[in-house]
Amino acid sequence: MPALISVVIPTLDSERQIVPTLSALVSGAAAGIVRDVVLADGGSRDETEAVADAAGCIFVQTDPDLGVRLRAGAQAAARGEWLLFLDPGGMLEEGWTREVRKFLDTIGRAGHADRRAATFRIAYEGFGMKPRLAEAAASARLVLTGRPRAEQGLLISKLLYQKIGGHQKGANAHRRLIARLGRMRIVKLRTRVLLESPDK
Repeated sequence: MPALISVVIPTLDSERQIVPTLSALVSGAAAGIVRDVVLADGGSRDETEAVADAAGCIFVQTDPDLGVRLRAGAQAAARGEWLLFLDPGGMLEEGWTREVRKFLDTIGRAGHADRRAATFRIAYEGFGMKPRLAEAAASARLVLTGRPRAEQGLLISKLLYQKIGGHQKGANAHRRLIARLGRMRIVKLRTRVLLESPDK
């Protein structure tokens, strides 16, 4: 049986951004690897909760602090053995389920679920030099430091997440978690996550 994923998305007035993110996850649910999606909300005053309800997501109302939201989302994710953290607005490109399934199968056979995590390549909408330069900068950062940007997403087993202490309180919680993982533990998948243009 393939490993199953719970998706965790921290939201705060994210009604507009969350719709394309959720739409891109439909293929994962259809393929049987995405079992639940948790929106960890920091007190939205727009229609974020209504979007979550319409999409069948778990909606967790919690503290505005990013670290608290991410940790609460992970705790509410009951059905998956792996956690996929995504930012609202990030859209996984078509075919992401095959790439993720291959990664999970490989890690499962090797018995390394508590040793390896994965991230996606980054892409920006739009034309011209600015989006391409932003993509190149993100790629160079990952090569040089081994640390992806939070917007690139993070796929991590619950075993490893708990082993390194999960997200801690604070606005930089995601960066600190990635730093604790270290460059040797993060695999860069070929699939891209598409973000809004850096001009926006």
